[in-house]
Amino acid sequence: MSPPTGFTELYATHFQRLATQLYAYLGDHAEAQDLAQEAFCRAFDRWHRISAYDDPAGWVRRVAWNLATSRLRRRATALRYLSRQREEHVAGPEPDRVALVEALAKLPARHRLAVVLHHLGQLSTAEIAEQQGVAEGTVRSWLSRGRAALAAHVSDVREESSRA
Repeated sequence: MSPPTGFTELYATHFQRLATQLYAYLGDHAEAQDLAQEAFCRAFDRWHRISAYDDPAGWVRRVAWNLATSRLRRRATALRYLSRQREEHVAGPEPDRVALVEALAKLPARHRLAVVLHHLGQLSTAEIAEQQGVAEGTVRSWLSRGRAALAAHVSDVREESSRA
């Protein structure tokens, strides 16, 4: 779809000037260009009516400034909201939890999956077997091997911490 008669000239003549004005107002060059572009898009959609105005550029300028003012208001509202939020201080994880996560990370993927789903996810071995598409005996094997490996990792961590 080609632009209507006169719109291309209006855009070429006024876009850069309007974007520069908005940049001075907003302090953000990309945002100023976006808002100027939005104002011209709105003019394009209504060009059959706006082209009859005495000052179509004035209409575009007013729309762009209204958009910029709205953007500043929304930004100020968001900043006020954020400034009223309380900062929450959350304690870091306990050393035992860190050790457990490290130990789980060292397990083979299937053993880790079985241990996590069974002990943390509260799934039975039958449910895990169904979910994974394997025999229940396979899940019991993964659990047994995963628990043994976890016990070995945890005892290694305890020995290291008692030496320190």
